Amino acid sequence: MREATTEDATTEDATSEDATEDTSEHAFVLVLNTGSSSIKYELIDTGSGTRLAVGLVERIGGERGALTHTRAGAEPYEVHRPYPDHDSGLRAALDAFAQAGPDLRHVPLRAVGHRVVHGADRFTGPVLIDDEVTAAIEELSRFAPLHNPANLDGIRVARKAFPGVPQVAVFDTAFHQTLPPHAYTYAVPRAWAEDLGVRRYGFHGTSCAYVSRLAAEVLGKPLEETDLIVLHLGNGASATAIKGGRSVETSMGLTPLEGLVMGTRSGDVDPSLPSYLDSTAGLGVNESHEALMRAGGMLALAGASDMREVWEKADAGDEGALLALDVYCHRIRKYVGAYYAVLGRLDAIVFTAGVGEHDARTRARSLSGLERLGIAVDPARNQAEDERIISPPGSDIAVMVIPTDEEWEIASLALRVLA
Repeated sequence: MREATTEDATTEDATSEDATEDTSEHAFVLVLNTGSSSIKYELIDTGSGTRLAVGLVERIGGERGALTHTRAGAEPYEVHRPYPDHDSGLRAALDAFAQAGPDLRHVPLRAVGHRVVHGADRFTGPVLIDDEVTAAIEELSRFAPLHNPANLDGIRVARKAFPGVPQVAVFDTAFHQTLPPHAYTYAVPRAWAEDLGVRRYGFHGTSCAYVSRLAAEVLGKPLEETDLIVLHLGNGASATAIKGGRSVETSMGLTPLEGLVMGTRSGDVDPSLPSYLDSTAGLGVNESHEALMRAGGMLALAGASDMREVWEKADAGDEGALLALDVYCHRIRKYVGAYYAVLGRLDAIVFTAGVGEHDARTRARSLSGLERLGIAVDPARNQAEDERIISPPGSDIAVMVIPTDEEWEIASLALRVLA
């Protein structure tokens, strides 16, 4: 791999051999996913269906920052140094294009697509970014204080770096704006909903939109006639019931804390828990919320947030890890049964994201015992890396593995806004 040196040129001084003579059939989109402590980015040509470069800036704000930039067909380009804030991380990412290619000065970008976590009920789809939109995203940071401000940093830096390129915001919550009132309404004082926006919003919507469309294609059915349960199982995890391409129920709520057990998030707990902890242990509301977000889930039960480590501990006989897996899979199974009832009929269950795509044992365990509902996993198909359908042949309900691609979905939605 190539390491950056002090002799590397700055973005302004860089030269490039990446100029393209004929770009008429290309549609280049830079996708930025600016998280609370990391920045993921991709340069995608949706016209040819290729990725020209992917990158990650991680541990932003820490002492051991790292940037990895990989251009298609080339060795990774790495920079190891602190990135004190998102501004410095984003500028380092842009500089990596100049150093390792493709030089963005010679790429005719159609758009820059930004992932934004929380759009509340204000944004029902992707939007072209202007000052009014950025102000709204900032105002909605009260719902996602760790994510929306970071998303805004990416928007501001990109608008300065590419002043003539349209910028598009794609919201995690937008896909779930089709939730019916009986699904998104909490049984709380009406003023909380009307004045404070308290309701279910849902997340992982970009992923749900992408995999539901592909699942319908694999099944050979129109999306409008396809009913699915999507299990997005990564470090964050959610279940979503999708009827005819529209979200009708989802496990995450006002914030991404509700629902399934996750890497460090508890998922469902009794709402009175913070009050109980305050009165019995003197643990303030903010402290308990932080613990439920960052010290709960598999980390709390198994001592590890990565499912691979949890399985290693379970295989070694660790009782905490064994219990953690039981709790994790039981919660999924409970939601699958509930969402089957919500939908009334079901064409497929779709596993996606890191755990969903790669952890065969968790897939099988999560659906174990549902055979009488027509839901089963074929052991051989489940172990095969390239299988899309892992249920037994002839099953009434398909069980599927569909790799998600949120960056591609963001790029496609960005171009759709400009069409």
